[in-house]
Formats: sequence, structure tokens, C-alpha cells
Amino acid sequence: MARAPVAKTIIDDADKLSGSEKAAVILLALGEENHRLWEMMDDEEIKEVSQAMSNLGSVTASAVEKLIIDFVSQMSSTGSILGSFDATQRLLNTFLSDDKVEGVMEEIRGPAGRTIWDKLGNVNEAVLANYLKNEYPQTVAVVLSKVKSDHAARVLSALPEEFSLEVVMRMLRMEPVQREILVEIETTLRREFMSNLARTNKRDSHELMADIFNNFDRQTENRFLASLEERNRDASERIRSLMFVFEDLQKLDPGGVQTLLRATDKGKLAMGLKGASETLRDLFFSNMSERAAKILREDMEAMGPVRLKDVETAQQEMVNMAKDLAAKGEIILGDGSADDELIY
Repeated sequence: MARAPVAKTIIDDADKLSGSEKAAVILLALGEENHRLWEMMDDEEIKEVSQAMSNLGSVTASAVEKLIIDFVSQMSSTGSILGSFDATQRLLNTFLSDDKVEGVMEEIRGPAGRTIWDKLGNVNEAVLANYLKNEYPQTVAVVLSKVKSDHAARVLSALPEEFSLEVVMRMLRMEPVQREILVEIETTLRREFMSNLARTNKRDSHELMADIFNNFDRQTENRFLASLEERNRDASERIRSLMFVFEDLQKLDPGGVQTLLRATDKGKLAMGLKGASETLRDLFFSNMSERAAKILREDMEAMGPVRLKDVETAQQEMVNMAKDLAAKGEIILGDGSADDELIY
């Protein structure tokens, strides 16, 4: 919502300034010759400091002097300044309530972007569609009209077909949205969606390490897991349980196997299955036509002896392809539990 013009007051207490306002005061005091400081900022920092600078008004000489003294004192006592999430949160806690600090930190941890619409443009289309499918079509139409068209197209494709068609019809008939309605939608998105998204984006450290271990070659993976097991058996077992490895492809349903077969290079498929278990080979062969399975077997036999490294590389590419297809919602990567069983 646009802010009404506010009369600029004279600032006599540097302690009442926000961080961006303090930065603006120091940069103004240093003058135009210190353009190199601006060059070290990213675009968002420049926008934020510029905004603070344009709304600053008059700052007394005593306030400027105190601010510079405080700044120099901090630099001389620490030698350097380290910016991090934890340092930012500790600083905010000194002058904001816990609820406000948590809101700010969730906003920072969320998708990049200054406005709510910028941030939505950086949210995975499947995640955004999963949230929007429970909203009124008119609300979804407003949201998609505010994000970039290419992202809106991906979100529409991820929505249920009848629902997405209704959204399209609403967008075609949509008139200019009243400002108060737009503000209400922005507030709801920020409170209900972005806040929850920021919380779920805090990844468990074991999940992060499982992703990293998945990208090791087999020898490195085994070496790290064996060493970790000696030091922390619980952590090693947790990471193993979270990893998705080549043999886990046997948990795919027939439709998933066929989708993966269509997406995988035939040479990589032959190389990968060359080192697969008999069970996994049979799963892939059983989801191919008799002729295609016969050709694949012949290709594998014609390869003769192959290097273990080449087999592992091909298998990892197939695993990565499966993960990409799962992220797009085209296949389901289950862990074999009852929750992942499909009912036909």
C-alpha cells in the first residue's frame, strides 16, 4: 500500500536510526568520493540504502558525529565485522520483540525478492501451485496476473486442469483490482504462505549431507560413510536412510519405470544396468517391449568388460534423472513404506 507523505523531522538521536538509515548517514557523510563502497553492495542493498537515504531528512551534526564514533569504535575493537543469519538475529533482538524478529528472519530466509510478487516468482511452480489450488480461482487469477508470465504459465500447468481453466477465464475477465483487496492478498500470502515456506526451507543437516553423499562416486561415498560410522553411528545410519541410490529405483511403480526409460539415454541405460542387480534389471526389462528388451540385452553384452567408474557415472545420471522427474511430479520416489503404496 502506498504510504502517505510524512513530514521529515530533524534527527538528533543516532540510536533511533535503523541499520539502513545509519548506513545512509555514514555514506552521506563520506561524500561522493567514496563510490567504491557503493560498488561493493549488491542491487538489493543499494535499493534499501537509497530508500533510507531519500527519506532521511535532516540529521544533526552531533548525531552524525556519534554515529561515526560508534562505527569506528566497533571496527577498531573487533578488527572486522561478520555478517550472518545468527549475527543479524542477535542484533535485531536488541531492539525488536521476538515475534517481529522471527517475522523478519523468516522473510530473509524465504525466496529472494523485495516484493511479495518478486518472491513468488522464485518459488518452485509445483510448490506454489500446491498452495494456490486451495484458494478461490479469483484470488489465484490476481496472484498469477502479478507474477512474470513465464512463471504464471508453469504454475497454471501444475494446477488441476479444470481449476486452471477457471483461473484462465477469471484472468480474461479481470478488471483492475482495488488496492485494498490487493493489500489483503499480499498480507495473506506473506502470513500464511511465505512464513510457512521459510520454516520448511530450514533443512535438516542430515538431509543436506545425504544430498551431498548422493553426488559422491561410490568409492568416496563408502569411504565417508565407513569413517562416519566409526565416529557417529546414529548420524551414519540417518544419512544412509535419507540417501537415494541406484538400487532404490526398484521401488518405482511401472509407470515411473517407463517414464524414466523414456527420459534416459539408451547408452547410459545399458551402461547403468550393466552393473545392476538381477532384480533391478528384470524390473526395467519387464517394462519394455520384448523387442526393446532384446536389443538392450544385446547392447549390454556387446559392451564386454566396462570400467566400474563408467558404470557408476551412468547409474548416478539415472538417479539424478529420476530425482528431476520426481521434482516435476512425473514420477514418485517412495521409500518402500506403506504410505507410498499405490492403489489402482
